[in-house]
Amino acid sequence: MSTRPQAHPSGTVLHGAPVVAGVRYGPVVRPGPAPTDDDPAATPADPAAESDRFRAAVTAVTDRLRERATRTTGAAAEVLSATATLAQDRAWLGAAEKLIAGGMPAERAVREAVAQFADLFTTMGGLMAERVADLHDIRDRVIAVLRGLPEPGLPLPDVPSILCAKDLAPADTAGLDPALVVGLATSAGGPTSHTAIIARQLGIPCVVAVGGLDEVPAGAMVLIDGTAGTVTVAPEPAAAADAVAAARHAAEQTAHWSGPGVTADGHPVAILANIADGTAARAARQTPAEGVGLFRTELCFLDRDDEPSVAEQAQIYREVLEAFPGHKVVIRTLDAGSDKPLGFARQPEEPNPALGVRGIRMSRGNPGLLDRQLAGIAAAADATGNQPWVMAPMIATADEARDFAAAVRAHGLTPGVMIEVPAAALLADRILEHVEFLSIGTNDLAQYTMAADRMSADLAALTDPWQPAVLTLVAMTARAGAAAGKPVGVCGEAAADPLLACVLVGLGITSLSAAAAAVAGVGAKLAQVTLTHCRDAAAAVLASAGPAEARTAAAAVLS
Repeated sequence: MSTRPQAHPSGTVLHGAPVVAGVRYGPVVRPGPAPTDDDPAATPADPAAESDRFRAAVTAVTDRLRERATRTTGAAAEVLSATATLAQDRAWLGAAEKLIAGGMPAERAVREAVAQFADLFTTMGGLMAERVADLHDIRDRVIAVLRGLPEPGLPLPDVPSILCAKDLAPADTAGLDPALVVGLATSAGGPTSHTAIIARQLGIPCVVAVGGLDEVPAGAMVLIDGTAGTVTVAPEPAAAADAVAAARHAAEQTAHWSGPGVTADGHPVAILANIADGTAARAARQTPAEGVGLFRTELCFLDRDDEPSVAEQAQIYREVLEAFPGHKVVIRTLDAGSDKPLGFARQPEEPNPALGVRGIRMSRGNPGLLDRQLAGIAAAADATGNQPWVMAPMIATADEARDFAAAVRAHGLTPGVMIEVPAAALLADRILEHVEFLSIGTNDLAQYTMAADRMSADLAALTDPWQPAVLTLVAMTARAGAAAGKPVGVCGEAAADPLLACVLVGLGITSLSAAAAAVAGVGAKLAQVTLTHCRDAAAAVLASAGPAEARTAAAAVLS
C-alpha cells in the first residue's frame, strides 16, 4: 500500500498549537529520509572489526554535532551539545557493543540498542520521553555513516520555504537558516519541544501538533500562521499575500519598539531575556531587553564529566554579568536531572525522572555542589560589581525555600525560587516569607498542573499555557507577591506570547522574561494597551473554560 501523502483540498485549514507568532507563505520542504532497515540476515565476518567500525561511526557523528555546537549559540548550541552527549552515553553504546560481540551487524545492533532505550524512555514518560527523538536522530546518523551515506537531515531550499515534518531532529532545528526556512510546522512535539525552543530563538513562525500535516506533500504551497496556530493548504495566492503583508507591517511596527517595558498608561513591566551563556547574553544585549530573567546555568555544563571549579564557574557567570552591567540578572542554580543529566552529579536511576531527583533536589545527594556554585556566582558578582539575583528550580515547600535562602544569603546574594510545582504556587505566601522574589516557570507548571507530558503532541492542548487552571495558579502566586510587596515574574515560554504577556500583567506579574527574539514583540504589544485592558483580559481568561476560549476572550479585550 502506498504511503505517499495525499494532498488536502485547496483552502483546508489544519489546526495545531501556536508557538511563534508570524505569518508566512511558501512551498513545503521536508527532511531527507532516514536510512532504510538493514538486512537482518547479514552477519559480520569479524565482530572485532565490526565493533571498530561502529565506534568510528559514533565518534564521527559526535564530533560533527559538537563542531556544529561551536558554530552557534544559545538554545541551538545547548541542543546540539545535549545530543552529542547522548550519542556518547555508555548505556546504549554498551548495549550495541554487546550485540555486535554476539555476531550482529553494526547497523542492526544500532537499531536494536536504540529501540531498547527508546522504549525505556517512552515508558518513563515525562521529560525523558523527549529524548526519544534525539535517540532516533543519533541512530539514523550513525547508520548513515556506517553505510557511507550522507547524514540524513534537511535539504537546503532554493527559495524561502515552510519546513514540515512529523518531528524534527535537534541537530536539524539547531542548524536552520531563517532566511530560507521561514516557517516551521510539525505533527508531533509540544510547545516546549526542541523545535519550539529553537524556533523562538530564531524568530521563525512555528506551529506544532498539527493534525493532518503528514498528508501535506513536499512542494505544496501553504500559509502558516504562528499566532492562530494554523496551516492553510493551497490558499488563494492573493489572500495569502495580503495576510503576509499585514503580518509584516505589524512586525515592522514592533521593530521600532526600544523599551523600556511599560503599558500605554505608564504601568512599568520589566521585559527581560532568557539566556544560556555569555554569548547569548551579549546577543540579548543588542535587543531592548532590560536584563536577564533566566540564566540556565546547567546548559553550560552538559558536556562536562568533571565538575567545573569555582574559578571556572565564576568566569562563565562573569561573562553574563558583564553583558548587562547595572541591570537585573537572575541566575538559576543547576536544573539538572531528568532530561538534562550532568556527568559530574550523582543521579539515581529512576522510573519517572520528571517526578524524581531534579533541580534543587540534586543537592541532597551531591554535598557541596550547590555551595560551590553559589561561591562561583558570588565571585563573579564581586569581580563585576553587578549583584545578581539567584533562584532555585523545583522548590516544592516552604522549608526548601528557607534552606535555599539561607545558603544564598551566606554568600551575600539575593535569594528567590522558581514556581514550577503546583504545591509551591498554592503556598506562595509562605515561601515568600523566606525569599525576595518568585519566578514562574510556566512550562513545567503546566505539565505538573495538568498531569500531561509537555512533550506529547497528543496532550499539547492540555499543556497549553493558556489553560485557565494554570493561569489561576499564576494569579494566586502574583497575589501573594503583591501582598508581600515582592516581585513575581514569569520566565517560561508563556512570556514570549505578546497577547498572553498582557494577560500575565493583568494577573499581577511584574516582569516577563522570554527568548531574546520575542522581547520586542512583547514590549510593543504592552505599549499599546492599558493596565485596565490587561486586567479585564485576565478576568475574561480566568472565567474561560479552555485555552481556545481564553485566547478568544483575551483578543476581544486587547484588540
